[in-house]
Amino acid sequence: RDTENAPNRAERFLRACRCLPVDCTPVWIMRQAGRYLPEYRKIREKVSFLTLCKTPDLAAEVTCQPVDILGVDAAILFSDILIPLEAMGSAVDFTDAGPQFRKPVSTEADVKGLLMPDPVQTMPFVFETIRILRGMLRGKVPLIGFAGAPFTLTCYLVEGGSSTGFYNLKRLMFREPAVAHLLLDKISEEIVLYLNAQTEAGVQAVQLFDTWAGILTPQDYKEFAFPYVRRVIDGLRGDVPVILYVNGCCGLIEMMEETGADVISVDWRIGLDAVRARLKRQTALQGNLDPAALYLPEEKIGERVADVLQKASGAQGHIFNLGHGILPDTPVEHAVAMVKAVHRFSLNRDS
Repeated sequence: RDTENAPNRAERFLRACRCLPVDCTPVWIMRQAGRYLPEYRKIREKVSFLTLCKTPDLAAEVTCQPVDILGVDAAILFSDILIPLEAMGSAVDFTDAGPQFRKPVSTEADVKGLLMPDPVQTMPFVFETIRILRGMLRGKVPLIGFAGAPFTLTCYLVEGGSSTGFYNLKRLMFREPAVAHLLLDKISEEIVLYLNAQTEAGVQAVQLFDTWAGILTPQDYKEFAFPYVRRVIDGLRGDVPVILYVNGCCGLIEMMEETGADVISVDWRIGLDAVRARLKRQTALQGNLDPAALYLPEEKIGERVADVLQKASGAQGHIFNLGHGILPDTPVEHAVAMVKAVHRFSLNRDS
């Protein structure tokens, strides 16, 4: 049976998000539209990353590339989590060393100077891309929208880009917590508007990326991240599943569940069986193969896939994914082998 072309392909991902039976485990990959694909690199030779994000026809094209090349069960909108921050008035440059904000946020005046824009008016390219994609995908697979979670976006704004120690952020949190909360409040409000606009444009699920929340102690996560994720989820309209991803989530599993997310996306540092044992309700899980495992020979990749599937077994509601984004030098054929192994090993097991 060719699971990639089975009628249930269009349903697998959304059913798994709701912990409903599926014909086989759905799979998609974080950063699945990216530099490891020659087809993507060919487009990037002609345009910058930001131009690609802001050109709907091209953004839709690269969104669809992995659906056809890899056979994944969901497409994720090609964009960047920092796009809303730019719309809020914080200019950012995308460099080879990563994103760099021209003026990091450090004071109450800086926070109050951030705009609260209408997403549709200030980021129309995002919603035009979604509309184009719904037509291109024609129901073949669902379309996932996304945003950065408030804490992770705050990290970027305060640090001015990526960081290792996040000392500027933690200094603000501990010395001027009122300013930190004011910034988190403002970003949360904008992300609610942004995700609701994505849903209205046609995305069928959304993922919140809290990439940097794993730097927090559980105590600090409870104060500076958890309330704002919950506020975003509570503010979403429409019946679309919400996935919450935290890199470095081991100490935060219980609070992640309490946010109300439909799906908890898990990094590779903990087994899904251990995560499942800590959950209080039936919550879908996403993950969690180490991205570096795709450097292994193809037969070894299959063994790693089987191990993840085995640890996820025993309950419905599993979406196979990596524990973080796919690495830029990953061989495409290894990603294809992973997707095929997921479908092959899980076929009819979860139905």
